[in-house]
Amino acid sequence: MTRGFTRRGLAAAGLALPLARARAQTGAAPVIRLGVLSDFSGPYRDWSGPTTLACVQQAVAEAMAAHPGLRVELLQADHQNKTDVGANTVRQWFDQREVDAVVDVNNSAVGLAVSGVAREKNKVFLASGASTAALTGAQCSPNTVQWTYDTYMLSKATSAAMVKDGGTSWFFITADYAFGHIIEREARGFIEAAGGKVLGAVRYPFPQTTDFSALLLQAQASGAKVLGLANAGNDTVNAVKQAQEFGLPKRGMKIALMLAYLTDIHTMGLPVARGLRLTESFYWDLNDRTRAFWDRVKARTGGACPNQMNAGGYAATLHYLKACAAMGTARAKESGQETVAAMKAMPTDDDCFGAGSIRKDGRKLHPAYLFEVKRPEESRAPFDYYRLVATTPAEEAFRPLAEGGCPLA
Repeated sequence: MTRGFTRRGLAAAGLALPLARARAQTGAAPVIRLGVLSDFSGPYRDWSGPTTLACVQQAVAEAMAAHPGLRVELLQADHQNKTDVGANTVRQWFDQREVDAVVDVNNSAVGLAVSGVAREKNKVFLASGASTAALTGAQCSPNTVQWTYDTYMLSKATSAAMVKDGGTSWFFITADYAFGHIIEREARGFIEAAGGKVLGAVRYPFPQTTDFSALLLQAQASGAKVLGLANAGNDTVNAVKQAQEFGLPKRGMKIALMLAYLTDIHTMGLPVARGLRLTESFYWDLNDRTRAFWDRVKARTGGACPNQMNAGGYAATLHYLKACAAMGTARAKESGQETVAAMKAMPTDDDCFGAGSIRKDGRKLHPAYLFEVKRPEESRAPFDYYRLVATTPAEEAFRPLAEGGCPLA
């Protein structure tokens, strides 16, 4: 069911019997082909690639069991966090491998490029990893659905809830690239709207920075109640570890992670991560349905616990395949735009996110949850890391439709 393609393998695939001819010879029904495009070897591998692939496999297995006539194949590729590699890979998939939909793409710049190619080729893009809100804003597409989160949701759910909980003054340490700038700017707006203040901010070169000591000293000197980390991945992990070494939490400063996952907390360990606050739209121990999903998928993940990005890959794939089954495989393969329209017309419901819907701009709506990381003595089982602090309802978690600038709205 799963096929892995390196760049060499993609070129070699051109020697294979054309798929349309093969179907004609065998008389087989049309096959839906999904490409999981993610980071399988780079800095975000542990956050996305293999575990997202496992979750997509789970969705495919469940969809084929629910719809016996549905046939699905999976391909996978590594975008290497390079826009040209990602765009060229999906173009080859669409042109040479008859791929119908691309899933994940845990890089915003690559995600925007893939969205453009999917629109050009009238295919489907299921963005479970790309965080830029531009995918449902000025660069929205009738062929794209953005499932899991975006920069607007992350900024609002974390900052507004923390101000309400007493975190009225902030200092930001921000990665000096597009994501860092956007998340800080949006968070500032929500902090000030909630009655809080931003006392200062400092930007650092990305990805050259590994020593955050000077930046942390500036944060400490500001007297802010909350340190906002507008970065991601290893930068977040390193900054938190060094903040603990400097004793910022012991001095009463809360640390807010503007983009982080359960995977990050596992990497840090509870002795380091305790007390951190972060927003996710999925947590395996949130309710009976999320626990049931984790029980089903753990055999595929090799023990890795899914984070919100991985869960988004599962849920988006499951809903897409439901739409394909409802409209018929042949019709779904003819038009990605028509398939996405069918997805929007159907209510969503899955064990990871519960009931929800997809708006005209392609934004999937569901609640956002602010969590606080438990102390080691509070954890009762593996991956029992979070305590729920606040919930932002689905209708409030994401940017209002009229404010995004999406032509589809």
